[in-house]
Formats: sequence, C-alpha cells, structure tokens
Amino acid sequence: MFITDIRKDFYEVVANQRVALLVASDIDALCACKILQALFHCDQIQYTLVPVTGWQDLGTAFLEHKEQFRYFVLINCGANVDLLEMLQPDDDSIFFICDTHRPVDVVNVYNDTQIKLLIKQDDDLGVPSYDDIFRDDDDEEGDDSGNESDEGSEPSGKRRRFDEQYLVLLILSTMTELMLMFHLFHRREILFDYEQYEYHGTSAAMMFFELAWVLTKDTKDMLWWAVIGLTDQWVHDKITHMKYVTDIATMQRHVSRHNHRNEDEENSLSIDCMRISFEYDLRLTLYQHWSLYESICNSCYTSCSFKLWTLNGQKKLQEFLADMGLPLKQVRQKFNSMDMSIKENLRDVIEESSNKYGMKDIRIQTFGVHFGFKNRFLASDMVHAAAALLESAEKDESNSDNFIKALDALSRSNLERLHSGIDLAKKKLMAVQQTVASCICTNLILSQGPFLYCYLMEGTPDVKLFSKPMALTLLCKYLLKAFVHSTRNKRCRLLPLIMAAPKDVDKGTVIVVGIPPESETSDKKNFFGRAFEKAAESTSSRTLHDHFDTSIIELKSEDRSKFLDALITLLS
Repeated sequence: MFITDIRKDFYEVVANQRVALLVASDIDALCACKILQALFHCDQIQYTLVPVTGWQDLGTAFLEHKEQFRYFVLINCGANVDLLEMLQPDDDSIFFICDTHRPVDVVNVYNDTQIKLLIKQDDDLGVPSYDDIFRDDDDEEGDDSGNESDEGSEPSGKRRRFDEQYLVLLILSTMTELMLMFHLFHRREILFDYEQYEYHGTSAAMMFFELAWVLTKDTKDMLWWAVIGLTDQWVHDKITHMKYVTDIATMQRHVSRHNHRNEDEENSLSIDCMRISFEYDLRLTLYQHWSLYESICNSCYTSCSFKLWTLNGQKKLQEFLADMGLPLKQVRQKFNSMDMSIKENLRDVIEESSNKYGMKDIRIQTFGVHFGFKNRFLASDMVHAAAALLESAEKDESNSDNFIKALDALSRSNLERLHSGIDLAKKKLMAVQQTVASCICTNLILSQGPFLYCYLMEGTPDVKLFSKPMALTLLCKYLLKAFVHSTRNKRCRLLPLIMAAPKDVDKGTVIVVGIPPESETSDKKNFFGRAFEKAAESTSSRTLHDHFDTSIIELKSEDRSKFLDALITLLS
C-alpha cells in the first residue's frame, strides 16, 4: 500500500517503537540511512542497522530479528518482489519499504495491512488496476455451486425440461471457464507488460529528506546526503537526464532556503561551517583531488570523446591542452597546486575549448560543499569515494566492515576516511580506463546478434575488482560508450551489452551484468532481468538471482555457453 502522509503513517507509527533498518549496499541507500539515523537520534528512537547485499542476506537478517522487532524499514530493497511470499512473516510484522527499484510488485501495492510503501507516486509507476490483476474466483465458484444445488432441489419434471436445464448449466459453466481463462490470459499479458522492464525511481535519500523537511528537522548535513543520493543515481546512470535535472531543481530550492536561513556573519566565518552551493561544474571525475591531466584521461566523458585508447586520441588530447593554453607542468600537477590565476577561470577555458572538439556538454548541473575553509568536494566526488570503500577488495574486510567505512566517509567529521575513499576511487577509475582500452584494442567485444558480449578472462589485471556489482556495472557502461564511439558498424551502436567476469574461482562462478543500449535519450529501462530468468529456466543453468537489481546475476562457469545461446534465441 502506498503511504500518502509519510509523517503520520510512517514516522509517528515508529516513533515509540524499536525498529530494524535493513539497508542495501548502494550509495543512495547509505545516504537515506544517514538521514533516517539523524532523525531517529533527534527523537531517541531505538533502531538496529543491518546491511544487506542481496535477497539471501535480507532473508537471513529478517529471520535473526523477527522475534525482537515488529517494525522493519527496508531501504532500496524489497519493493520489486512479493515480500510476504518471500519472508513468510507473522501477521503482526509491518514493513516500511523505501525503494528506488521499479516496477513495484503488485502484491506489495495492494496489500494494505503489512506492506507500507514510502514511494513517490509522482513517478510514472503505471501499476495495473486491482480488478485487472486480482479476481475473487472463490466467490464466483460458490455462486455457481449454489445455483446447481437449487436446481437439484426442484422436482425433476419432464425429462426434456431437465435436459434443457442441464444444457443451460453446462453452457453457463463453459462460459464461466472461458471467461476465467480469458481473465488469466489477460492478467498474464498485463503483468508481462508491467514487469518486463527494470528501472529506477526517485532517490530514497530525497524521500527521507522530504520527511525531515515535513518534520522541520532538516539540517544542512541531511540536505547534503540527499544531494549525494541523487548524484549517485546520475553517476551510475540509473535515471534519465530529464529526471536528474528535475530533481536537481528540487534540491536547488532547498539549498537556497538553507543558505538564506544561515546567512548570519558568525556562521559563515566559522572554521567548521558547512556551505552547500549549486555548481555548473565540469564532467571531469575527481579533478579537484587529482591532476587535471589524469582526470581528463580517466573520466568516461572525455576519454570516450577523444578515444584515448588510440594514438590519434592521445594526439588529439595534446592539441586540446595546447588549445586551452595551459602549460603541461600545470596540467600534470595536483589541482590544489596549480596557479590561482589559472584556476580562477579554468572552467570557462575548458568549456570554450571543449566546444571546438565536439564536447558541448562538458559542464553539468551539480552541487559542491565547503567544510570550513580548506575542504571542498563535489557531490560526485563523494559518490565515487563511498562506492570505492563499499566495494573495497582489501583482504580480511567483510561486507559489513566496508558498509560501515562507506557510511563513515559520508560524515564531515571523518574526512580522513573520505580522503582514503578518494584514493581508492582513483585506483578504481584507472583500472576501469585500462580495462576498457584493453577490451577495445583486443576486440574482446563480440556481436552475438541481438546484443554485444564481453567476457573478462581470469588473469586480466584488476579482475578481482570487477567481481563486485557496482564496479562491473560502471565498467560495462564505460565500455559500451567507448565501443559506440569507436565502432563503424551502425547496427552495433544500437545494441545492449552483456558483460561477465569471474566471481569466485574456487566455486567456479561468474558475475553477469546486462545494460540497455547507449543513447542520450534512453529511458534507462533494462529488459535483461526477465530475459536472464527465462534463459536460466529454459536451459536449467545454475544461476543465483540474489542481487536487488535483477539485471545482475551469478552463473556457473560451465553453464555460460548454453545460457548465452538461450539468450540469443530468446532475444532474436
């Protein structure tokens, strides 16, 4: 059931209760969790935080906590499956679900006792009507049997009259069965249309920030976390450009309100103050914490535009730097060490030269933050740093340890952790860039008919990094963009991409990700979730559909070829 009044139907309900927070491993979920934690601390609401990486984790976490808790808050997980069917909870368990995954399961939508959906109904949800999906067949069967018993209680009369009545009943019964079959077929068709594409809705962090605003408890920290949550959706290409721009405008109004509220001199000069500003900044990843040269080389937008994996691309980059009139010595040193005279109008200089080289949207609407006088970060810097910490491949670190580290990095009191995340993010981006260059130059991307396919072999540099879902998805999107820029085959430019990488060598499993075709006007809807299910079912492939994104699965290595053959047949 959709909740219309988030304050009354959610917050006031859990205000005097103990709550279990089950939080998915993505940056938007982390930000939503930080906002909710801050609200719970304000009102001294007791809670237990449990990170969950997939459906198995979610089931285990629920079993461990169902005796102690009645109220469960699920962040970025749980909306796109029949949750009650999966968890089999007691009748008094209540689930509040704030999840960006779409489509929302119809059973969750129409359950008005245990499932409460904290989901914006402004989003284009397209939920089928109740009558089209659910039909009370028991009542109808009951009515039919009642008619038959009435007929039987009447005197038999003439044989002919009895035969006529029997024939009428038979026709009615057949018509009822035909109507039922038609309804089932119609229902299946409606559900298929509704469930065939996976996509994402409004950021969970934005939803909880709106709650804080309604409660008049919103702070600048909460606002910054909401901005990071939205930026995560843009960085990981989960929402359309139009959706991003619309939500940025909403955030901009809140930023203006907060800045206007805190304009007193004392606060603005405080050494530990926090100032959020709307920026029309460069699409150069981590450039303020790197050298400008390395940022250009390792940013997806510029790397693909120049085709930096080619000698011609490297030459074009040198021409670009010369056109800007920036000395190589300045470009190759850390951004913080560059001359102030160069930094002052750097964005305008880069934009002017970018236009000449066909990069007309080198700047993007975003937000930046100042912590005191020294530390300045863009929202995308925070996303990359937190993502790198969340999927850190260091030994002896569990998923929960990484979750806590990433959560800590979002606090302004823990800048050391944030800087360590930025260093990890740089290594990750360099690994992505090198892997993309390697795949393009060695022609590892194969056209399989209805889709493109790429497999990272065991022994590929940094292959362990790409056994993680967020890192592999980022690589997949970067690789498809690079391939579209480099191929001359027009048909291949319109194809989606499936990418596989070794997951666990000892168990003999691979992780598989599918993404939709690369297009600026793409609606970001992904059909691979349903296709993977069908292909696995038809070939009896040993797959694990454990990820909250249905387009990411694990597969036994030896089943890879038959699974791909089934996908080709299914999508042709």
